[in-house]
Amino acid sequence: MKKTFMGVKLRKLRAERDMSQIALAHALGLSPSYLNQLEQNQRPLTVSVLLKLHRALGVDIQQFSEDEEARLVAGLREALADAPEAIALPELQEVAAQMPALGLAVIALHRRHLEAMERMETLSLKLGDDRSDATAPRAMPFEVVRDFFFAHQNYFDDVDRAAERLADEALASGSHLADWLIQRLEQRHQVRVQFLEDTLESQRHFDPASRILQLSSALEPAQQAFQLGTQLALLEISDTIDRHIHTPQFNADSAARKLARVGLANYFAGALLLPYGRFLQTAEHLRYDIDLLGQRFGVGFETVCHRLSTLQRLDAPGVPFFFVRVDRAGNISKRQSATHFHFSRTGGTCPLWNVYEAFAQPDHVLRQLASMPDGRRYLWIARSVSRGQRGYGSPRKTFSIGLGCDVRHASRLVYAKGLDLNDPESATPIGMGCKVCEREHCPQRAFPYVGKGLNVDENSSRFAPYGFGS
Repeated sequence: MKKTFMGVKLRKLRAERDMSQIALAHALGLSPSYLNQLEQNQRPLTVSVLLKLHRALGVDIQQFSEDEEARLVAGLREALADAPEAIALPELQEVAAQMPALGLAVIALHRRHLEAMERMETLSLKLGDDRSDATAPRAMPFEVVRDFFFAHQNYFDDVDRAAERLADEALASGSHLADWLIQRLEQRHQVRVQFLEDTLESQRHFDPASRILQLSSALEPAQQAFQLGTQLALLEISDTIDRHIHTPQFNADSAARKLARVGLANYFAGALLLPYGRFLQTAEHLRYDIDLLGQRFGVGFETVCHRLSTLQRLDAPGVPFFFVRVDRAGNISKRQSATHFHFSRTGGTCPLWNVYEAFAQPDHVLRQLASMPDGRRYLWIARSVSRGQRGYGSPRKTFSIGLGCDVRHASRLVYAKGLDLNDPESATPIGMGCKVCEREHCPQRAFPYVGKGLNVDENSSRFAPYGFGS
């Protein structure tokens, strides 16, 4: 861990708890003079002090991590990309390290500004159409839920542990998981399960009045268990789920609240199929080989990748992954990050990212060492997946699944075999999206970088489509 100075955060933490410097020093088992040096940035914050903060005060040490700072820096870069004067990276890093609340406030203001611009544009269009029922749009429910999972680093400890306990019960019974879940639903919740032939409308449908749960017979065994687990979560840990979503952001939006309930129920189901301890141990043993993990647990490529992005239990963390699912048009339908990687809200994504190349090589796992404009490097794994009803003319859905991690964790992955992880020149330069990427000489640029003016010369033609001014 590099030397990390967190004086402002420590003082803020002490003020929030109305503690004197002497009282906090006593609680942490430190001398008052040493704590004073920490608060004045005369000493770096060590791992041992972080652990004492967690044990004594229940502080989430994630807020002191380098990954959390990097995530905040990425958000600030995007929020301030079109500032009147360019803000240097060291200044953004200082804000993220010493004044994170200020940084989060700037990002929140930027989001509100974007929402206000969208409302104005929509209102202008409606007025132009001479419609009197114009309403100002808010963030879409799926965006609210996505940000909710992002804020929790895609990990919910109580939900995860509840699923793991039930997975252990099922294992001890000797029954197949789906059979055990059907029995539990019937015995504990008086729910009967029916399998319907040739249904294309839904995979799962529950009628609360009749207590009948209908599942499509076309589901694979793991898919059946997932849908059964989702329904069990909505019935058995409903109170736990409701505690997580009892927040202003969901109280104001019933659709987002319902979507969040389903999202947490799905999270439970995934943790039930791939229980934390057993799955992490196997993943470490197999060096995170996704195909082998899928074979071992009887699930698909996407399910394994999604679960890998949630392994952030405080006392037993796995590799902190970022997970993304995109379609051929570049739409990101899923994105989860257990750590600092920042997905842009504007300007699309980068065409040099290997998640798009995966469509051209079906069923092949592609790997890519990539570097971001701030110099951070990542190892990305991508593969296309298809699913849907089989048979001629039946609809199919095809996506590209991407799983990435910081290069410092890459040696733990089988996919790093043969790669020179220490050579910066071997990494493909990518960005968060053209509008917020400052790479001046990228030939794939689709839009100019909004942080600088255009340098237009009618007497010259460049290889890059846009030149930057000062």
